[in-house]
Amino acid sequence: MILTFMASGFLAAVSTALMLAVAANLAGSIPPFNWLLNFLADTVGVWPIVFAVAVVLSFTWYILLSQPMIRYLEALSRAMDEVARGNYDVTVPPRGRDELGQLGENLVSMSRQIKASLQRERQANQARYELITAVSHDLRTPLTSVLGYLQLIDEDRYRDEVELRYYVDMAYEKAKQLKRLIDQLFEFTRTSHGGIVLRPVPINPAELLEQVAEAFVPALQEAGMEYRLRLPDERATVLADPDLLVRVLENLISNAIRYGREGKVVELELEVRRVERAVLLRVANRGNPIPSHQLDRIFDSFYRGEVSRSGRTGGAGLGLAIVRNIVTLHGGTVRAINETDRTVFEVRLPAAGGAEAAGAGLSPGAAVRTD
Repeated sequence: MILTFMASGFLAAVSTALMLAVAANLAGSIPPFNWLLNFLADTVGVWPIVFAVAVVLSFTWYILLSQPMIRYLEALSRAMDEVARGNYDVTVPPRGRDELGQLGENLVSMSRQIKASLQRERQANQARYELITAVSHDLRTPLTSVLGYLQLIDEDRYRDEVELRYYVDMAYEKAKQLKRLIDQLFEFTRTSHGGIVLRPVPINPAELLEQVAEAFVPALQEAGMEYRLRLPDERATVLADPDLLVRVLENLISNAIRYGREGKVVELELEVRRVERAVLLRVANRGNPIPSHQLDRIFDSFYRGEVSRSGRTGGAGLGLAIVRNIVTLHGGTVRAINETDRTVFEVRLPAAGGAEAAGAGLSPGAAVRTD
């Protein structure tokens, strides 16, 4: 606004000077302009005429120069009306770095932030709705079974003690399933909303991976599977909470057993990347691949995909969500990859310190256990 006023004044001064030069030329040579100009000069005076001309020219130049500003203000007004009506996809014509240009940029930026905030709120509401729906479904099923078996016992609807024991055992198993789900819900909530405190210590990921794998031997044997462990020649250390990192590996291996029975093998791999100062932990199974459209969603809470929802594999749909939360707390990332003949879950964690050669280590790719 100030610049426009100054520019109009400057142009008015220049225009007035030019008009005076022309008038002086006319006054001396061209009738009847010379008579008219001389009459006005003698009657009114030169300076009042100059002042009047300067005022008129200043006003004229100000109107001409302010037209783009007026149009820009009208565009801003229309954009504000759109925002008030709930349309946050507004655009404002580009303008220089003056006050109005910054106002337009701020308006567009504000509308985008409001839109993003509303989208996050809608997503949060949808997530809460899905959470409540999934929890209700998953709690109702075992709870209904427990109530059913207890009702049979309460009404003495059993033939003998053997059948009574069967009802008690089934109710007990369903109660344990219910407790596991509640424990997972509690763990998911803690890892999602800052309810957990990390206690990181230096950990050898190779040793930890082998220890967790050994603990899963009974479950693997029950599923008719085996594991294969591949360790590199280099040793590495990660700073991590050991209990939480064990939980990550347990969830990934359990997931591999649940979905990879047909492949008969769970593959555990460790890779050290010295240049990137990163350690990669991989858990792979050779069952059915994950559909590509599900790869980005399998780490969402309560997302289990079509196969699991059919009831063939079960699971609460929280294991991978807990994995992602824990890995994120450690400054790492996790992703799922479909390879030619296997599905790989890859956890990437920052390495602590440099990697060093392990004299007794195995060559990359060597299988150390096939229990």
